Order: sequence, then structure tokens, then C-alpha cells
Amino acid sequence: MKKLQFSELMNLLLVLVIIILIYQIPNKATNNAPEKKQVVKAPSSKKKLTQLADTTFQLASPSYESSVSVETTMLHRRSQRDYTLDAISNQQLSQVLWAAYGITEIMDEPAFLRGGLKTAPSAGARYPLDIYVLVGNVDGLKKGLYKFIPQGHRLKPVLNKDLREALCDVAFEQPMIQEAPAVLLYTAVFERCTSKYGERGRERYVCMDLGHSAENVYLQVQSLGLGTCAIGAFDDEGVKKVIQLSEEEEPLYIMPIGYYTESE
Repeated sequence: MKKLQFSELMNLLLVLVIIILIYQIPNKATNNAPEKKQVVKAPSSKKKLTQLADTTFQLASPSYESSVSVETTMLHRRSQRDYTLDAISNQQLSQVLWAAYGITEIMDEPAFLRGGLKTAPSAGARYPLDIYVLVGNVDGLKKGLYKFIPQGHRLKPVLNKDLREALCDVAFEQPMIQEAPAVLLYTAVFERCTSKYGERGRERYVCMDLGHSAENVYLQVQSLGLGTCAIGAFDDEGVKKVIQLSEEEEPLYIMPIGYYTESE
């Protein structure tokens, strides 16, 4: 039998090493894969209150037809300040949020549209507003703070505590805020508007946008047999602390929503 030369032996060993590596590398990658999936990030400690799970809730589809005319809603529209303890439905809240800032034409671009054109007009379609909902008694929703996400018509949980009383305290103790089953809070990111229009965006256009959206809410709740009242009297810093708004957000309007008591 022919003896292997040293160089041939080394080549044979090299081939064996390569074969071993070929089988070992995929197995190692496969064994490590599940470990990567199990990595869980620690919850943020920036917020003082307990945060709900990072999920969103799909709102009921809004209706685009009504048996109540626009003229009738304008005729009977009034600011209501006395609310009953009756719950409102998910469908009613969905309809109100759609009227306020719902998407009517989906557009992915430009990015500042944030999903598309909306029910309320906006200067340059910059859409500087955000809407939060303080839920106290809404069918199908736990008490807490939510943010309306127009894209997909969803609610994003923010905090799992009923904040109506705390918001009432920083709004000069106006009881309708605490009594209404749901409360809308409008905020604005002024930079969305000032980046194009400068200070005129802050001093004029954002407030105009707010008025457009809030009037939509007034008319929609009237058609649903509900009431609301636009509130601008509150301590800005107090509201920002209660809702734990980001640095760029400024509170603008509070609008309680619910069934109301008829004036005598």
C-alpha cells in the first residue's frame, strides 16, 4: 500500500476540516435563531403611570350617510354642559373621531399628510393636530387615555388610568369634563405648520384648523343625539403634565362627549 506523502496528508486534513465547518455553521445559526426571537425590551420608565400594551384597537367603521340633514344639525347645535352617566357606544365614538380628523382619501405621499386627506380642511394639508380620548364609559373600551390614529381608523392605548378627574382639576374644575363618558383633547405640533408658513402658521393657521375640526365634532354629535362643549379654559402646563404630552405638543381644546340633560 502506498504511503501518503506529508503534503497529501495535509490536504486530506484540510478537506475534512472544511466538511466539518460546512455542517457546523448552519447548525449553529439554527440553534441561535430562537434565542434572538426571545429578546424582550425592558418597558420604558419615562412615564409615571402604567402603560397599556403596545397595541391598537380597530374602531368600528364610520357611516357616510345619515337621516339627519346638515341644516337640521346646525339649527339645533348648542354647547352642552350637563351630562348623564350613560355610556356611549364604540360606534358613536368612532363616528365622532372620523368627523373630527378621519381620512377621506388615502395618500401615502407626501409624508406630512400622515395617511391622506381628512374630513377637516387644513392649511397646506399640514394637519398639525392630534386627538386624544379620555375614556370613562365607552362600550367595549377600558377606562384610560387613548390616541386617535387616523391611518386605519384606530385607537392607540397610552395610559390605563381614568384621567378625567385629573384633567378636570387643571381645567378650573369644570365638572362636565369629569362627568362626560368620553373627552376629546386636541393638541398641536406647531412645527408641522411653521416649517412651511413660519410664525403665521402658529398664530393663525393652526387655530383655524382647530376650529374646522371642532365644528365637525359639534355637528356630528348633534346628529347622533349627543352633546359637546369646546373648552379652552385650562392650565396649559397642568394639562401637559396630566396627559404627559411630549415637548413638541401643545394642548388646545377639551371637548367632553356624551348624552346630556335637557335644559328646563
